[in-house]
Amino acid sequence: MMNGKLHAAEHLPNAEDLLNPFVHRLELSTTYDKIKTGVLTVAVLPFRVAAIMVLLVLAWLLACVGLLGLSEDDLRSRPMTGWRRNARAVICCVMRGLFLCGGFHWVTVKGKQATAKEAPVLALAPHSSYFDALPVVYLGAPSIVAKGETGHLPFFGKLINYTQPVYVWREDPNSRQNTIKEIIERATSDLDWPQVLIFPEGTCTNRSCLITFKPGAFYPGVPVQPVCLRYPNKLDTVTWTWEGPGALKLLWLTLTQVHSSCVIEFLPVYHPNEDEKRDPKLYANNVRKLMARALGIPMSDYTYDDCRLITRAKRLNIPGAAGLLEVQKLRGRLGLVNSDAEEKILSEHRHLFSKDGGKISYKQFAKLLGIEPSDGHLQQLFCLYDKESSGVIDVREYIFEVLVISKAKKTSDIIPIVFQVFGSGEDGSLSQSDLPGVLQHTLGMAPMEVAQLCSHLDKTGKAHISHDELTKFLQHKSDCTGLFSSNQWNLKNSLSTECLLSTGSSKTE
Repeated sequence: MMNGKLHAAEHLPNAEDLLNPFVHRLELSTTYDKIKTGVLTVAVLPFRVAAIMVLLVLAWLLACVGLLGLSEDDLRSRPMTGWRRNARAVICCVMRGLFLCGGFHWVTVKGKQATAKEAPVLALAPHSSYFDALPVVYLGAPSIVAKGETGHLPFFGKLINYTQPVYVWREDPNSRQNTIKEIIERATSDLDWPQVLIFPEGTCTNRSCLITFKPGAFYPGVPVQPVCLRYPNKLDTVTWTWEGPGALKLLWLTLTQVHSSCVIEFLPVYHPNEDEKRDPKLYANNVRKLMARALGIPMSDYTYDDCRLITRAKRLNIPGAAGLLEVQKLRGRLGLVNSDAEEKILSEHRHLFSKDGGKISYKQFAKLLGIEPSDGHLQQLFCLYDKESSGVIDVREYIFEVLVISKAKKTSDIIPIVFQVFGSGEDGSLSQSDLPGVLQHTLGMAPMEVAQLCSHLDKTGKAHISHDELTKFLQHKSDCTGLFSSNQWNLKNSLSTECLLSTGSSKTE
């Protein structure tokens, strides 16, 4: 999305002012970076990978030995003692060596880590990568909050089990309550439990802001030590979020840097007052404010639930899925989420859709939605669709995206909405001239696929295509069968559920 502006008489806020913490762009933009990456891929990468594998296997073997004779109930009922507890420090040393071999030569620790008695809970933010396992290791491998299935992951499962984690079981309807109960029991126990570590954001972001903290870590009402994370590298190869480079690309680029840096800053222990003890959400928000000031970044009211919107949009193959977050947030602030304003526009102002290709001005947009033009949130919403900074938008794009998010359950449900919004023929069909732009925007079809469809239409001599004709064509095109699969999901997001939790974040907290 580009900045949106009206004419000089009416200046609207920049779309860039709307932070989207779930997008990360990473490209090797200079010739130097490309050459350096190529050389290090050949000269350094194989040795780093070999060293990492050796150390990972060694850490796994130590964890296997340390867990001998212990059942799952043993791990949950009492903390490790004696040689088993001492082995934790040895495993942490091996894992530090693993990250050192991976290029993390500069790990700066600021402040001092509190003891478990001083602060039973550690709250780490911002959470932005599976590389956040590095600060977990440097903190002495405290008990993390993780999804139950991660305990069975190859190699990493044993290492996670050795932290005596607080497991979350998705299939258990009482999982959330049980997780909170276990955190409270450990935090208030007289036994020498390790600190409980949690990433209160619950998902990865690009570190541009702190999103809403989930309150699970704050329910016990005990002191919490906030821990701020930074990766001050020239090229950000660690951020792994919902829209951006995949896990393997990030791993490759990180291992082909000369060195990488990480800063771990311990803030003073936060002691809750009586109001915060009674209200975990207030407690969580106040800790977030403290951490945002320390990091020098703003706060945002995005939550993990917003990631579900991105996931759904990706399953539906909607281009620019992460951009829908801003749209939905602004619609919420404008009171449009539970209204039928957009459907009324579609039914009562249909003539605008065929006039000038659906182009309308900001004043027309405000009038259609029944909102005062002076409303700043409406101005920001308009900016998101003013892609050419022309002072006008294609209202059809806005209506289409709103209807898809509210009505479509699977990708094939989008096609009727396409015809409903973009159809121009008397029977609601799509004109051949409009077809390329519409299909690329709505279904994310590649230009080659669109060209094949248009070539097919040229042979038939038709100027328009109906709903049934388009559906039939797509279903018989092997290149487009993915459009009709409700199970399609970006690989990175599938891995996200596993790996984010394995580094300590809880998505069901």
